Amino acid sequence: MVPLAVSSMFFHEYTTAEIFLYVSRAGLDGIEYWIETPHFWLRDLPVHEVVTEHKKHLEIATLTVHAPILDLNPCSINPDVADVSLAYAARSIEMAGQMGARVLTLHPGRRTAKRPPGEADFARFSRYIAVVRETALKDTIKVSMENMEPKVNSLLCSPERMRKLLDDEPWLYFTLDVAHALAKDEEEPLRYIDLCGDRLANIHISRKEGKALHLPLDRSPLMGRVMKALLDIGYGGPLTLEIDDLNFVSPLSAEEKIAILTRDRVFMQECME
Repeated sequence: MVPLAVSSMFFHEYTTAEIFLYVSRAGLDGIEYWIETPHFWLRDLPVHEVVTEHKKHLEIATLTVHAPILDLNPCSINPDVADVSLAYAARSIEMAGQMGARVLTLHPGRRTAKRPPGEADFARFSRYIAVVRETALKDTIKVSMENMEPKVNSLLCSPERMRKLLDDEPWLYFTLDVAHALAKDEEEPLRYIDLCGDRLANIHISRKEGKALHLPLDRSPLMGRVMKALLDIGYGGPLTLEIDDLNFVSPLSAEEKIAILTRDRVFMQECME
């Protein structure tokens, strides 16, 4: 059975204990714990608290981790920013291992200027991959690179570019962000699945509407098509809801968030049977 999960950042304003409780109440059996979840990030990264809450909630069998991305860019033209970003990427692999996570998702970075990436930017990306490779090969966690939106300065935003990276780095896995792919067009998630499905380790699933990304699934037929495509290739990794609560007109209560997740969870269960 495919684990059905949610990003901890959907409950960003709550404590780690509350996040695990609310995810459990929504009937989900997985969490993608972001290192930048404020209750964790702003309190000296207490890994033991995540481990403790995970042990308390045996119904949440699957734990994955998302490396920090805010204010960070491993491909930055600023060498200090790049070095700090590389250090956090390596540290995230270690923390994911301490938490007992199955998968760690990383972002690829971007060109600092809003211009197409050039040779120097890809050289910085190669350095980033080398650092991650050295740390990843010491552990058993699946380190998984995420596709980005097709912006002018994106380094990794096409199925073909992702496939080349996976072929060049056989230790590396792939996290498909459906909403990022949808920013290109409705067929792009299916192209990623077709070309890179053999290396999928995690799915960030959410809907796009206009320019808004990371919306609830809301029984979207397109989301149903994506999940059918995953079923067809035998995908068995986590299906992780990544919902941005800033897309809603007013702030959501914990109960409202639980209700949204419950509705999407029922839909995912129906699609993945």
